[in-house]
This record gives sequence, C-alpha cells and structure tokens, in this order.
Amino acid sequence: MLVGSAVRRVAIVGGVRIPFARAHTAYARTGNQEMLTAAFRGVVDRFKLQGERLGDAAAGAVIKHTKDYNLTRECVLSSGLDPQTPGVDLQRACGTSLEAAVLIGNKIALGQIDSGLAGGTDSISDAPISYPRSYQQLLLASARGRTFYQRLSPWFGLRPKHFKPVLPAVVEPRTGLSMGQSTEGMAKRWQIAREDQDRLAYESHMKAAAAWRDGFYDDLVVDYLGLKVDNNMRSDTSIEKLAKLRPSFDANGTITAGNSTPLTDGASAVLLASEEWAAKRNLPVLAYLRYGKAWGVDFASGKEGLLMAPAYAVPAMLADAGLTLQDFDYYEIHEAFAAQVLCTLKAWESPEWCRDALGLSAPLGGIDRARLNVKGGSIAIGHPFAATGTRIVSTLAKILAGDPGAKRGLISACTAGGMGVTAILER
Repeated sequence: MLVGSAVRRVAIVGGVRIPFARAHTAYARTGNQEMLTAAFRGVVDRFKLQGERLGDAAAGAVIKHTKDYNLTRECVLSSGLDPQTPGVDLQRACGTSLEAAVLIGNKIALGQIDSGLAGGTDSISDAPISYPRSYQQLLLASARGRTFYQRLSPWFGLRPKHFKPVLPAVVEPRTGLSMGQSTEGMAKRWQIAREDQDRLAYESHMKAAAAWRDGFYDDLVVDYLGLKVDNNMRSDTSIEKLAKLRPSFDANGTITAGNSTPLTDGASAVLLASEEWAAKRNLPVLAYLRYGKAWGVDFASGKEGLLMAPAYAVPAMLADAGLTLQDFDYYEIHEAFAAQVLCTLKAWESPEWCRDALGLSAPLGGIDRARLNVKGGSIAIGHPFAATGTRIVSTLAKILAGDPGAKRGLISACTAGGMGVTAILER
C-alpha cells in the first residue's frame, strides 16, 4: 500500500456536464479549456465547493492544442476551487474520463486523497490544424541559425506545398483505416444486420428524448453558450427514416451516419470522495465505484476487431468481482457505433468465441436489453471523445440512486487503438 492500510470505498457524489453539441454548431467558437472549465464550475456550484481544496483532479482530451499541455490544472484554476488543488492530464482515447475516474478512485481507495474530480473534454470544432513536417523542419533550421545567412538560407527551400494544412483524422496509424471502416469489418465478421443497428440507434434517441422530457438530466447538465439540451438528439426520428440513409464507409456496408456516433463537442466531470469526506460536508453518495479494468486487443494483425477490447475487459473484471454478466441491474455500453455494441453482445453470447478468445467453458450469456442505456446512449447524446466516460458514470450513479431495488451497474467503453475501459458501480 502506498499510504493506507485498508482499502476505502469510493463514493460517487455526482457529476455535471454541459450539453453535448454536434461539431461546428453551438460550440464552434469555443475550445477544450473553456468547456472543461464550465463542467468543473458546474460541479463546484452544484456541491458548493467554492474555495475547497480537493486532493486531485484528473482529466484530458483526445484532440488537444499544444497550448493545452496543462489543460486540467488551468481548468482547476478557473473553476472556483482552492488554487492548491492540483490537476493532471491523461489520455486513453475515448476511455479518457473513465480512466480518470478510476485513477482518482484508486487514490481515494488507498487513502492518498479524500476527494477528487475526474473529467474529460473534446472539441472537433476547435481541432488543431498543423502544417507538413518539412515546413516545421524549415522553421526549426532557421531558428537554430547563429548568423543572418544561417537563419535565412533554409527559407530558400520554401515551396507552396508547405502551406497545405494537415487536418486531424480519426484513422488508426497501424492499419490506415478509419474507425468506421474498421467497424464495418466487425459488422461483417459478426453478421450484424443493418435493421438491428438502426433499431438500436432509434432506441437510443427515444430513450434520451424521454429522459430529457422527464427531467432526468436537469441536475446533470448545465446550460452553456445558450445551449440547454443535447442538440444531436432526434426525438422525431424513426426506423423508417434511419433505413433510408446511405452507408457511410462502404457502399455495400451497413454503417450509416444514423447508426453511428456523431462528431461532437462537449465536456463532463464527476466528483468522487471518501464516505467520510462526503458525510462531513453533507453531500450525497449516489453509488460507489467498485471495480475498473482496461484491456487491449491485437487489431492491427486482424486477429480481433478494433473496438472489441471491452468484450475481453468485462469478463476479466467480472472475475475480479466474482460476478456474472447477469448480476447487473443496468448496463451502460458506449455506442461508438450500433454495430460495435451488437458485436460485443453477440461475442458474449457465443460459446465458440468465449471458449477460444477468453478460455471459458461456457459463454457469458446475454443481457436484458431493456436495461441497456436506459437514458439514451452516445448515438443520441453525442460523443465528445474524452468526455463520454464521466458522462456515463454520472448518469449511471443517478440511475442506481433512483432505483431502490438496484444493486449495481456495468460500464463498458471501447476506444481507438484497440483498447477498452470498463467499470462496476454499486449501491
């Protein structure tokens, strides 16, 4: 043990996020630091933490400007917390903020800190635009020059090609494939029907719209830049409308803009603490963060699908906890694509895959789909890459707190790079 002699329970006090917005819409003129600061301030205001020193804050973004090298600390300094609250940046692609919650949770469990913030943010609208490496090398060569001629001579090599911007792309360096193309391969491998994907997407929108109508998100979301509700959500969509959309990544494929997560801007944060810290401040405990697991798969060789790592992480975590897949009241599976969710569920139901990939004598089995993403998922709500994890933690904690009969919930998030992050929340 690094500090304590006993492991403490990690309380989830609650979380706040700003509404998630489709890229290049409501948040087109803002950026990661502003959005994450708004989420942090939302937590500070909601739980009256002005001037409070927290043990640590951990957050990150997948798409970052170089100026944001100390993003989390800068957001802490503008949040209303005591400036003595430290902050650390981290990144695990789309699992970033869930990983941040596990990191803060581990520190609390070990007694290193008593409280902490976890969060994430991402902006597609404010993505950094760079220039070719050859232009960078020209600039650096000039900067290294000691004489006027040495500083000038590299510029003789300047060419029009140097001014062609290099735009960020969601492409795997190891395969050269976009995430959508990779998921098309998974959908074909697991024979996931287009109709099933569209139905899951439709249900995501309907559940999210119902949750907003019922006021579920009222205390989880704070207005930001005039936006009050997630603006990707389509309460008027239908399976028929979704069926008319063309495939996005393969002319003969099944993945469309309708059954995929949209490019999204947004930020979220969650407050974690020891039970004693929360009780001393009369703060609620919605649920407890009990287990977490990260995993990676060999996708580059084609041995496994890019977004299948949670299918491995979850059974490993279940073994840690001594639980089965059916021992949960609610399931929150991040919807990067409807096909990816369905591939994961189908793998868990497959005796052959569970035997060959996991070494199990029997399949994990199915889940009650009525308990999956009951307040909407990423397809409807949106997916600012690093912000999704703590969005889900806050949502699931509130769901568990509002159901007297519920005991636990499962979180599963796939990420770029063939990784996955999972967690278990309990009452």
